[in-house]
Amino acid sequence: MQRGPADADWIAAALALSRRGRPASAPNPNVGCLIVKQGKVVARGWTQAGGRPHAEAVALAGAGGAARGATAFVTLEPCAHDSPRGPACSDLLIAAGVARVVIAAQDPDSRTDGTGIARLRAAGIEVVANLAPAEARAAMAPWWTRHTEARPFVTLKLATSLDGAIALADGASRWITGPRARAHGHLERASHQAILVGRGTLDADAPRLDVRLPGLERRSPQKLLLTRGTAPDGWIAVASPEAITDVDSVLVEGGAGAASAFLAADRVDRLLLYRAPILIGGGRPALGDIGLADLTQAHGRWRLIDSRLLGSDRLDVYERVREG
Repeated sequence: MQRGPADADWIAAALALSRRGRPASAPNPNVGCLIVKQGKVVARGWTQAGGRPHAEAVALAGAGGAARGATAFVTLEPCAHDSPRGPACSDLLIAAGVARVVIAAQDPDSRTDGTGIARLRAAGIEVVANLAPAEARAAMAPWWTRHTEARPFVTLKLATSLDGAIALADGASRWITGPRARAHGHLERASHQAILVGRGTLDADAPRLDVRLPGLERRSPQKLLLTRGTAPDGWIAVASPEAITDVDSVLVEGGAGAASAFLAADRVDRLLLYRAPILIGGGRPALGDIGLADLTQAHGRWRLIDSRLLGSDRLDVYERVREG
């Protein structure tokens, strides 16, 4: 007898679905939900722009009566608190008559944190909780970081030559990488709420920092300028990495001064290293001083989580290794 997908497979699919809501779901988490019955998906949903409706509400509306007796696969514990913007998702699942709820991670929000699970079980629904907590935290990293640490999730992008230069000695940098790598960079822009450069990059390149991928142009992030001075129209000035508190995710895109400031402040959670198969020699380095007093401090900080070729360029993705 052929086996159907296991709970872990459905949760993995729900986690992939949840990324569609990032970053538009902010300030709410980008949750994904699948309604599965007799081995088939009858409905799906993800948290919509602005945080409502929630993923469960979207999926249940699509399932209709087919939700009765089905299994709901949800990437975050269904909320248990009432809101003027909509009913609690745990109550919606109970009213829909689902038989099982499989949850990737428990909600750290004190208004829910276990209450949603308890409410579902009290209603006679089988609950499988915390099936993939690490994967859920990664999929919802911007919201999770801001909610638990009161700061944005920061991605640092570096596009360099093989010898670590980001530009020629005169500052010319168009283009270090090829079109596929640049397209991937635009996809990263679309998945962040804000994008940041330093004053030197603004003055030298006058970057647009928009998303230029067909269909995603409206996903261009808010523009931040790292400066102790003022910012031009359409930009927001921030004096330091620690001063950014009102967004869930930031993409630091240039240049060496801004990158170094975020690394020195230990505010980088994810590193995108695009490397072109070229040598520049005597070019401008990707980084300045990042505050290391000893070489031993440089080791053990970064974990490689992805590596791929984008045309002739290589992308390596690292995550910051943190305790807890």
